[in-house]
Amino acid sequence: MTELAKTFDPASIEARWYQHWEANGLFRPERPDAQPFTIVNPPPNVTGSLHIGHALDNTLQDIMIRYERLRGKDALWVVGTDHAGIATQMVVERQLNAAGQKRTDYSREAFIDKVWEWKAESGGTITGQLRRLGCSMDWSREQFTMDPHFTRAVVKVFVDLYNEGLIYRDKRLVNWDPGLKTAISDLEVETREVQGKFWHFRYPLADGVRLDDGRDYIVVATTRPETMLADMAVAVNGADARYASVIGKYITLPITGRRIPIVADDHADPELGSGAVKITPGHDFNDFEVGKRAGFAAAEMLNMLDADAKVVQCGGIPDEYLGLDRFEARKAVVAALEAAGLLEQIEDRVIQTPYGDRSGVVIEPWLTDQWYVDAEALTRGPKRLVERGTIEIVPKSWEKTFFHWMDNIQPWCVSRQLWWGHRIPAWYGPSCVRTPNGFSTTIVATGKYQDDAWFEFVGESENEVIEAAKKKYAEITGLNIQIRIIDQDSSEYKSEAFHARQIDPYTYEFDLYRETDVLDTWFSSALWPFATLGWPDDTAPLVARHYPNDLLISGFDILFFWCARMAMQGIHFMKEVPWKRLYLHGLVRAADGQKMSKSKGNVVDPLGLIDQYGADALRFFMAAMESQGRDVKMDEKRVEGYRNFATKLWNATRFAMSNGIGASSSVAAPPATLAVNKWIIGEVVETLAALDKALAELRFDAAANAIYHFVWDQFCDWYLELIKPVLQTETGHLTTNYNHEHRTETRAVAGWVLDQILVMLHPFMPFITEELWHALGQREYDLIVAKWPEPGAAVDAEATADIEWLVKLVNEIRAVRTELGVPASAKLKAVITEANDLTLSRISQNLPSISRLARVSELFERKFKFGSEITLTGPAAGPPDKDLLVGGSAQVVVDEATFVLLLEGVIDIAAEKARLSKAKDAAEKEAASLSARLNNPAFVEKAKPEAVEKARADHAEKSAEAERLAAALARLG
Repeated sequence: MTELAKTFDPASIEARWYQHWEANGLFRPERPDAQPFTIVNPPPNVTGSLHIGHALDNTLQDIMIRYERLRGKDALWVVGTDHAGIATQMVVERQLNAAGQKRTDYSREAFIDKVWEWKAESGGTITGQLRRLGCSMDWSREQFTMDPHFTRAVVKVFVDLYNEGLIYRDKRLVNWDPGLKTAISDLEVETREVQGKFWHFRYPLADGVRLDDGRDYIVVATTRPETMLADMAVAVNGADARYASVIGKYITLPITGRRIPIVADDHADPELGSGAVKITPGHDFNDFEVGKRAGFAAAEMLNMLDADAKVVQCGGIPDEYLGLDRFEARKAVVAALEAAGLLEQIEDRVIQTPYGDRSGVVIEPWLTDQWYVDAEALTRGPKRLVERGTIEIVPKSWEKTFFHWMDNIQPWCVSRQLWWGHRIPAWYGPSCVRTPNGFSTTIVATGKYQDDAWFEFVGESENEVIEAAKKKYAEITGLNIQIRIIDQDSSEYKSEAFHARQIDPYTYEFDLYRETDVLDTWFSSALWPFATLGWPDDTAPLVARHYPNDLLISGFDILFFWCARMAMQGIHFMKEVPWKRLYLHGLVRAADGQKMSKSKGNVVDPLGLIDQYGADALRFFMAAMESQGRDVKMDEKRVEGYRNFATKLWNATRFAMSNGIGASSSVAAPPATLAVNKWIIGEVVETLAALDKALAELRFDAAANAIYHFVWDQFCDWYLELIKPVLQTETGHLTTNYNHEHRTETRAVAGWVLDQILVMLHPFMPFITEELWHALGQREYDLIVAKWPEPGAAVDAEATADIEWLVKLVNEIRAVRTELGVPASAKLKAVITEANDLTLSRISQNLPSISRLARVSELFERKFKFGSEITLTGPAAGPPDKDLLVGGSAQVVVDEATFVLLLEGVIDIAAEKARLSKAKDAAEKEAASLSARLNNPAFVEKAKPEAVEKARADHAEKSAEAERLAAALARLG
């Protein structure tokens, strides 16, 4: 055995053990004959650092991978990082800006080289932090979504989906970030409440038309007045009688003078505002759908802004508005309409406004050409398999949300206007058609994709695309074809239009240029479960062994952005689910339940908690608080409490070692004859069963609580106390009857139980358990690869009943002592009445423990006295002297027997009664006051929910306190 330090210091052991595990390859022991178990981590951004959500997510994953590793499985936890297109490009661009440079000072290739340099120097921060958390990932196979093998997988998926007609280019609205100048996903949009305005404008009816009430205008309202420059219709509800006569008529749009139709659409709600809605399909997602229903093709929809969100010409916008920023245009539009007498009303209103989470700029719905995946077609497999239970979603309540999203899915925009990322493998060449005299090409201004002006060529390599282009153009022209690839950074690209040129009478050369956009990072991360295993290479044995994965643990907030898309791609390409179970955990919120954010100043740094309390304490907190379907409320006091739990285990191990208890050599439970040893073996059996059941059901809170209460309550608080008389020849003034065989048995059982604790607790608290495992004695293997408990024993009902009776008796006596203010050092005399033979036998067997733990010096029963020795010393001449019961006592009832604690001379009975009575009256008064408040509808309905909840909790606490004090008074008689 190794001597343990007196004080548990997490920092002194964590780094040492992690380095040991990783250096010895213990995070994935090669077990080719064992059943595989595979999970993949949600790849964090390569730019990221560990936040509290990562701490929760990765703790839960590590619990499961360590658990399955201990159960003998070939456990693989795939780890890696996402290239994070926008975030990473922003980091590198900021570095360039700090040096007085900008991205466009470099060629695309040179800039990407800069990104790779940054990645090599600074892109591994979060992986080091995951190590600090104790994550037992297979770092030898660390993945990156821009690794060459991963890029091959991404390109293959894109090309295959394109050839199947499931990827296409289309003109639709996207979330456009004018700061970053790229489309972004919904997840990258942060909605904020902003104090804004709601403008009501009069739109004049055209052609002398009037409403039935005589008005020659329709009132519309908007929070974005500038967009009216691109209005294409006004929508009213077909059932709204106010507008029935003007449906199909026209509005004369102010400022531009364009005639726009009045259309009927259910989008217009007669109960809201005027019941009429301006429709700007090029700048509003709802309006886009209304516009399509009204018959506008996407190519016809007006787009009044450029990539910088400045006004451009469309639909006759006057020159004075061109070039204005959208917010400058807003002021100009409002001023013009007010001057024209068309501004009817302005309301102050809180507006839900979308911002780019990285740029901080207001997001603009923008009509642009992008690449899309036919997501609806890819949902059929996942929906069918979730319905069948082939994919199990835990908690099951998330299934309804999953189906709702799948049933209402929109085309998935997968293109981003960046340089860093997987470049879309598409090339464009001029369209070419046969003519009576041969063929002709469409000459289009450089860099503009316009409808059918270009042919698309998609392939896994440039050579493949060139061959496809040669074939297509040869079929059209009947000539020899040469292909020239134009570099978009070249002056030629910037100055010339693409066209075909004649080389000789039989040969033509066509220009191709490559798509500049890259793929959304969610597109590549959707391949994570199989591309990380080596797909699509034929020489990837891990795919056959570890796909599908067994379990995915993820936050519910990326159910659609990542989880559902993995299901879509995995089923489509692998013809199999990506994972068998999907566990969705909640968010980690601030202590008051609010969402954490930097702006609120309530973000908690997990690394700071690790520095203060240790990784084990933080991990255990995460597990204990993770209850299916609920968010985790941050509570630093609880983290501190779990550090204290680790300290208690540390001290218990030190006590065991000081009493000759060391490492066990047996997986099965040792033989036991003493009730206390039979009982603790049974407690191990029951704790193990509870732990296995909880982890099978992914009830992390139940699993953590099961091992916590066993360690703290059964083992530390009771078992170690109950075996002290066995381990020591003298226990206070009591001489024990235990012999050498009893001590030998107890040391063996205690060592075995401590080993089982370390194994069962290891998935939750890996560092302290590994340290204690080795401190207890020489080991053949590290705890991380030990064997999960197999006690080979059953619960001994008789021994369990005996010890539970003893525990109940001691707890009851302790509770009375505490309630009545009996000094901890005082030993009491007690009289037992109405005890049956079983109780008397239990008292006789456990007198040393009762005396020491309950602080009872003498115990009398009718005519018998249990004296200062452990042996029975009656019968006496008669019953205990009656004066023993004079002066006050308190009763404790355990089963059929009553224990009367004699208090004369120990406490001032009258003073104690007065104290308890006063405290009871105060508690009852507070409870009544709180009850009155809670019964007041005005309070319950108008007060903040947290105030009402606190009042309820306080009422329950005071009511319970009053009942406890009343019971204490009753004990005194």
